[in-house]
Amino acid sequence: MISPEPALFGNALINWYRQHKRPLPWRETRDPYAIWLSEVILQQTRVNQGLPYYQTFLSNYPTIKDLAQATEDEVLRHWQGLGYYSRARNMHHTAKYISFELDGKFPGTYAELLKLKGIGPYTAAAIASFAFKEPVAVLDGNVFRVLARVYGLADDISSPAGKKAFQLLADSLIYRAEPDTYNQAIMEFGAIQCTPVMPDCLFCPLQQTCFAFLNGLVAALPHKSKAKAGRKRYFHYLVLQWQDKYYLRKRTQTDIWQGLYDFYLQETDSPDLPDEILLQELKLLAPAETKPVIKGVSEVYKHVLTHQKIYAKFYLIGLHARLREEVTESTGLSLLSASEIEQLPKAIMIDRYLKATVF
Repeated sequence: MISPEPALFGNALINWYRQHKRPLPWRETRDPYAIWLSEVILQQTRVNQGLPYYQTFLSNYPTIKDLAQATEDEVLRHWQGLGYYSRARNMHHTAKYISFELDGKFPGTYAELLKLKGIGPYTAAAIASFAFKEPVAVLDGNVFRVLARVYGLADDISSPAGKKAFQLLADSLIYRAEPDTYNQAIMEFGAIQCTPVMPDCLFCPLQQTCFAFLNGLVAALPHKSKAKAGRKRYFHYLVLQWQDKYYLRKRTQTDIWQGLYDFYLQETDSPDLPDEILLQELKLLAPAETKPVIKGVSEVYKHVLTHQKIYAKFYLIGLHARLREEVTESTGLSLLSASEIEQLPKAIMIDRYLKATVF
């Protein structure tokens, strides 16, 4: 017999939630579109960071059809700064699918939601329970932590077997009378009470039945194997400037920042760009008539992603003439003014450099 009993566990969480929950706008609606927006935005994102993005998206795209009719550049521009840009592209794709293939009707069951691009088990469960009150259990980082500590589940939460064990436990505990409130409650409990570091065990309503607290294992649970160290990448951007305009291109390859704009890039295996490679690139890009001049080299810009660390330098190259048409066609570079660049979705490192030097 597990302890606490499912009914007591659910009641304790819901009672706690009604007293301590944060006033967040997506909790005040049953609109599946608004709930979906919030869940996509909050993946890998803190609430205080995601809230203004949620408000911006609902303001600019109040309905799913509005989002579907936006261009990808517009969607990515509003997403800029959140990272994990595939979320935005998948969200835009799904908005178009629901609007144009499903006549704007949002799927209303967990099983149907799972069929949509960019919607996995967690997001499907959240939408199904919050919007349609379907009794399906959510399982995110907060829920993993609460269940591991309260029920003493030591399975590795990063392994398929561990995730399956936690999902089985979560499903057995779902509070069927109020699945929406229960799911909100357990996630909120993990977010502000049963936190990763320094949880508030002293005033925890589950203290007397919490396996981790009673056995001195709060800091040890949940168990998660260490992730592999991220690889290092070295980016060297050639910032080609003609008069008061700059050459940028849209990243189309399947890599980080797909669909965003950046400068001409040379990636190397080491922190430095050898002079001979720089000169060779300039010779290919900017032949003699453009009279390229290296006007400056930036400091190193650092950016940490989930599985990689990016180190970037920017080489400002002044041109006395435009690039040849065959060069711009082969590289995808376009000559843009500062005001045009400001409206484009850009990788955060590009945005930081431009704000420090151009805007």
